[in-house]
Amino acid sequence: MDGPQPAPADEPVEDLLRRLTPQVLGALVRRYGHFDEAEDAVQEALLAAARQWPGEGRPGNPRGWLIRVASRRLTDRLRSEEARRRREETAAALTPRDAFVAPPPGEGRAPAADDTLALLFLCCRAELPAAGRIALTLRAVGGLTTAEIARALLVPEATMAQRISRAKRRLKDSPTPFGAQPPTGDEGGAGPGALSDVLHVLYLIFNEGYTATSGRDLQRPDLAAEAIRLTRAVHELLPEDGEVAGLLALMLLTDARRAARSAPDGTPVPLAEQDRTRWDRDAIAEGVALVSSALTRTRLGPYQLRAALAAVHDEAASDADTDWAEILALYELLVRMVPGPVERLGHAVAVAMVRGPRPALELLDALDAEGRLAGSHRLEAVRAHLLERAGDREAARAAFAKAAGLALSAPERHYLRTRAARLAEGAG
Repeated sequence: MDGPQPAPADEPVEDLLRRLTPQVLGALVRRYGHFDEAEDAVQEALLAAARQWPGEGRPGNPRGWLIRVASRRLTDRLRSEEARRRREETAAALTPRDAFVAPPPGEGRAPAADDTLALLFLCCRAELPAAGRIALTLRAVGGLTTAEIARALLVPEATMAQRISRAKRRLKDSPTPFGAQPPTGDEGGAGPGALSDVLHVLYLIFNEGYTATSGRDLQRPDLAAEAIRLTRAVHELLPEDGEVAGLLALMLLTDARRAARSAPDGTPVPLAEQDRTRWDRDAIAEGVALVSSALTRTRLGPYQLRAALAAVHDEAASDADTDWAEILALYELLVRMVPGPVERLGHAVAVAMVRGPRPALELLDALDAEGRLAGSHRLEAVRAHLLERAGDREAARAAFAKAAGLALSAPERHYLRTRAARLAEGAG
């Protein structure tokens, strides 16, 4: 895995801090342990950087600066907690685990290794509950806020905060040494479940980067790029795993469309209207090769199916050339394997393209009745498009307006309001 890369001079401070967060946290956990206290100390260092760097200028070694400040915060915390113990016990608790093989943290003396992948697997240890593994990894490795994680996982923010707190407490007592070889089988109390959670977390991080759940920008390329980088690292570790290859292929095939997804003003451009000459053909070729190989030599899994769906879209010369019958067949396999609300929403779109909008609207009604997408704008947005295809312009306008009211992303909200306004004006 590559070591830390120097920060571009023009990289926004917010993006730089998000990218460095898992590296700084990994460095502290490797040296001191104490995951929960280390995570709090890193958050304090990030806050200090966010306050100081814009006015005073960023240091020459931002990562080393963050490690040094976070280390000071952490040692202060540990000293306070150990004050009641004997002096020698305090000294032992404050001694870095790798003190005899590496220098203490400081400017220009930060370790060269990037511990992000080790941190990723640590957060997905089997002793943590599944929901806690995913939430904690999104926080520690993905750099997402609690609110962003809650939206990504479709749960209340307060519930997500509790999950993260419980996971941090459980991890504090974990017997697993940080930096141990990531689990590749059933040994060490971790196995397919841990890898499954790692892949799910990477998928969620990529999705948040590809289509931000909130904010002024439609995309967050830094998050998408980090998810791809980490997935490549896992693929190098497990080159024969079909689902790892499938996830990497899915990310590449999806991210290949990034340049064509937004108009100059930031408004989303639907897939059917995108300029396909702007798609990244090298990424598409790599993604197609990955998923094609995985499908022929490994057991079929959800990420391979999702990648195959993306490949059908990417290989079509135009929207009119898209093989929707094949897409529907793949979705029917996927919803049998993973009958989640997002998968069923995509299935409904495929049904509409092959069988017409009315059968698809019936599927949406059934999905809506379950309430699993309550509060999400995506179901109403799909409903609006299907109603417009069915010729029910007023109902489509109302659905677009409702979706706009639920959307937290400014570009998506603008797009949906524009569609509603066009229907209201009779412009089509």
